[in-house]
Amino acid sequence: METSLATKPDVLRFRYLGAHEVEELAELWGELHEQHTATAPHLEDVITSVDGAESWRRRRGQYLAWLADPETLAVLAERNGEPVGYAMVTVRENQHGSWDRGDRVAVVQTLAVRREHTGAGVGSGLLEEVRRQVGALGVRDIELTALAGSSDDIRFFEQEGFRPFVTTMVCRIGGVGAHD
Repeated sequence: METSLATKPDVLRFRYLGAHEVEELAELWGELHEQHTATAPHLEDVITSVDGAESWRRRRGQYLAWLADPETLAVLAERNGEPVGYAMVTVRENQHGSWDRGDRVAVVQTLAVRREHTGAGVGSGLLEEVRRQVGALGVRDIELTALAGSSDDIRFFEQEGFRPFVTTMVCRIGGVGAHD
């Protein structure tokens, strides 16, 4: 399936990938991995990053597992035939609690945009396409995560209508402080 969104000056096209096409995401994931490690070097005190090849090997495996579910979306954004970004979105059962979020929630597992296309409507276009698709499935809430130190990403997500909901904290077992 393919859809398109007219943006200035070019058309942003969306292509839905199956598990057999996951390798098309490797380069974009590599850029995102580099961005992650550059944005959050402070986490090295608590958790260890892996190199790009290992990161892709792990993420690729996760993508293949997720894509076994027919409701998972792998949406590749292309401009002039060039991959410029993608979204990997799963749908999960909602764990009911204090808020009414419906029975199922969409989770943007990855939103990657090629550096030189940041600010050119790729991320917004992908999120609009995701909203359209998961809305058609009867899902009404979307969630995603952002690195705590990535203020530009957080600001972008807030402009897209997302609000902080939960904060995830991490630490190594066996120690109290970062250097124990």
